[in-house]
Amino acid sequence: MTRTWVPPAIPAAVSLLLATLWGFAVFGGWSRLAFCAGLEPAPDCADRLASVASLSELVALVAAGTTGFAWFARRESLYGVAVAAWIAALAVLFFGGLAVR
Repeated sequence: MTRTWVPPAIPAAVSLLLATLWGFAVFGGWSRLAFCAGLEPAPDCADRLASVASLSELVALVAAGTTGFAWFARRESLYGVAVAAWIAALAVLFFGGLAVR
Protein backbone atom coordinates (compact mmCIF):
# COMPACT_ATOMS: atom_id res chain seq x y z
CA MET A 1 0.00 0.00 0.00
CA THR A 2 1.39 3.38 -0.94
CA ARG A 3 0.69 6.45 1.06
CA THR A 4 0.64 9.91 -0.44
CA TRP A 5 2.19 12.62 1.67
CA VAL A 6 0.69 16.07 1.38
CA PRO A 7 2.84 18.98 2.54
CA PRO A 8 1.19 20.74 5.49
CA ALA A 9 1.33 24.07 3.66
CA ILE A 10 -1.39 22.93 1.24
CA PRO A 11 -4.17 22.20 3.79
CA ALA A 12 -3.07 25.25 5.79
CA ALA A 13 -3.48 27.44 2.71
CA VAL A 14 -6.83 25.84 1.89
CA SER A 15 -8.00 26.46 5.44
CA LEU A 16 -6.98 30.12 5.28
CA LEU A 17 -8.63 30.57 1.88
CA LEU A 18 -11.87 29.03 3.15
CA ALA A 19 -11.69 31.29 6.20
CA THR A 20 -11.29 34.30 3.93
CA LEU A 21 -14.25 33.22 1.81
CA TRP A 22 -16.37 32.74 4.93
CA GLY A 23 -15.32 36.14 6.25
CA PHE A 24 -16.30 37.90 3.04
CA ALA A 25 -19.62 36.04 2.99
CA VAL A 26 -20.51 36.96 6.55
CA PHE A 27 -18.81 40.29 7.21
CA GLY A 28 -18.44 41.54 3.65
CA GLY A 29 -22.12 41.25 2.85
CA TRP A 30 -21.75 38.64 0.13
CA SER A 31 -24.39 36.40 1.72
CA ARG A 32 -26.87 39.26 1.94
CA LEU A 33 -26.32 40.03 -1.73
CA ALA A 34 -26.65 36.38 -2.67
CA PHE A 35 -29.77 35.52 -0.68
CA CYS A 36 -31.64 38.76 0.01
CA ALA A 37 -31.22 40.64 -3.26
CA GLY A 38 -33.49 39.87 -6.14
CA LEU A 39 -36.91 40.50 -7.54
CA GLU A 40 -38.96 40.06 -4.38
CA PRO A 41 -36.85 39.61 -1.24
CA ALA A 42 -38.71 39.13 2.01
CA PRO A 43 -38.77 42.27 4.14
CA ASP A 44 -37.13 40.50 7.09
CA CYS A 45 -34.66 38.51 4.99
CA ALA A 46 -31.62 40.32 6.36
CA ASP A 47 -32.73 39.71 9.95
CA ARG A 48 -33.26 36.00 9.33
CA LEU A 49 -29.95 35.79 7.50
CA ALA A 50 -28.24 37.38 10.52
CA SER A 51 -29.48 34.52 12.69
CA VAL A 52 -28.14 32.01 10.16
CA ALA A 53 -24.82 33.86 10.17
CA SER A 54 -24.72 33.62 13.96
CA LEU A 55 -25.11 29.86 13.76
CA SER A 56 -22.40 29.74 11.11
CA GLU A 57 -20.16 31.82 13.39
CA LEU A 58 -20.31 29.10 16.03
CA VAL A 59 -19.07 26.53 13.53
CA ALA A 60 -16.45 28.99 12.27
CA LEU A 61 -15.24 29.49 15.83
CA VAL A 62 -14.52 25.76 16.06
CA ALA A 63 -12.85 25.90 12.65
CA ALA A 64 -10.68 28.86 13.63
CA GLY A 65 -9.68 27.19 16.87
CA THR A 66 -8.77 23.98 15.08
CA THR A 67 -6.81 25.89 12.44
CA GLY A 68 -4.92 27.86 15.07
CA PHE A 69 -4.16 24.80 17.15
CA ALA A 70 -2.96 22.87 14.09
CA TRP A 71 -0.78 25.80 13.09
CA PHE A 72 0.84 26.57 16.44
CA ALA A 73 1.11 22.99 17.72
CA ARG A 74 2.40 21.77 14.35
CA ARG A 75 -0.23 19.05 14.17
CA GLU A 76 -0.57 18.29 10.48
CA SER A 77 -3.28 15.72 11.17
CA LEU A 78 -5.66 18.45 12.38
CA TYR A 79 -5.57 20.43 9.14
CA GLY A 80 -8.06 18.03 7.59
CA VAL A 81 -10.41 18.61 10.51
CA ALA A 82 -9.96 22.36 10.17
CA VAL A 83 -10.73 22.30 6.45
CA ALA A 84 -13.81 20.16 7.09
CA ALA A 85 -14.96 22.59 9.79
CA TRP A 86 -14.59 25.59 7.44
CA ILE A 87 -16.57 23.73 4.79
CA ALA A 88 -19.24 23.01 7.42
CA ALA A 89 -19.38 26.71 8.37
CA LEU A 90 -19.86 27.64 4.72
CA ALA A 91 -22.46 24.90 4.28
CA VAL A 92 -24.45 26.18 7.27
CA LEU A 93 -24.39 29.64 5.75
CA PHE A 94 -25.34 28.42 2.28
CA PHE A 95 -28.17 26.06 3.23
CA GLY A 96 -29.42 28.47 5.87
CA GLY A 97 -29.43 31.22 3.26
CA LEU A 98 -31.45 29.03 0.93
CA ALA A 99 -33.94 28.37 3.70
CA VAL A 100 -34.18 32.08 4.48
CA ARG A 101 -34.89 32.91 0.89
